[in-house]
Amino acid sequence: MNATRIALALGGRLEPRPRSAPSPRAIALRVGPPLCLGVLVVAAWQGYVALSGVRESIFPSPLEVARALGRDSGVLVSAAGTTLSEIALGYAAAIVVGVALAVAVSSSRLIERALYPWLVVTQMIPIVAIAPVVVLWTGFDIRPRVIVIALVSFFPIAVNTIDGLRATDPELLGLLRTLGAGRRQLFRVARLPSALPYLFSGLRVSAALAVIGAVFAEWVGSSNGLGYLILSYNSQTETADVFATIAVLAVIGVALFALVGIAERLLIPWWQLED
Repeated sequence: MNATRIALALGGRLEPRPRSAPSPRAIALRVGPPLCLGVLVVAAWQGYVALSGVRESIFPSPLEVARALGRDSGVLVSAAGTTLSEIALGYAAAIVVGVALAVAVSSSRLIERALYPWLVVTQMIPIVAIAPVVVLWTGFDIRPRVIVIALVSFFPIAVNTIDGLRATDPELLGLLRTLGAGRRQLFRVARLPSALPYLFSGLRVSAALAVIGAVFAEWVGSSNGLGYLILSYNSQTETADVFATIAVLAVIGVALFALVGIAERLLIPWWQLED
């Protein structure tokens, strides 16, 4: 049986191994390849636009996108604030709903047979089709946007957490039962620690989906936000501004993804001991 889990089961505390600061070479090896690839892609993009003579309204160059970012910085910051608030609320709702459903499904075979197929069905419904209906039900405030983001984001959280709860080491469960642990203790000591790495995997996927859900939601029921700006700029054939808005959305998505990774390292440092 895994020594880490035995120690946790017996109420022990595990301190993560002290780690030295990464060397400049390690940092370069981690940051260098994606940075170099990004530079190559931007250079190829700029070269193609310059050599092909394609119109800016069809395919703007990186320089035009950078100018649009500077020119529209005030509007983009204001819209990003609106979109960020929607993402934060919708993502939080997705976490609560996803984890609650996972615990319910994993607690009973009957609940699993009744509920799990409907979880899958929710992902078969096109969000673009259901978003206008949600707006009609709830109005044109922030609620429909939060609901749409939650609907888009909760499924990976729920499914990954269910898998994590199922993946609990049966030997550990047997040991705890031998020690007289009840159902709540089994969940707290064994099932929850086992599920946390799976949960964070779902959270990373949902981080990207939350940004996409926010754009969809703002397309059908908003007069502000980055998704609304994309529609507005697109209708005016301001393609450089559309790309600039997409760049801001990408930054938000990457930042949210990185925050989930930081939270994982802080909340489950014992997972690093598995390596």
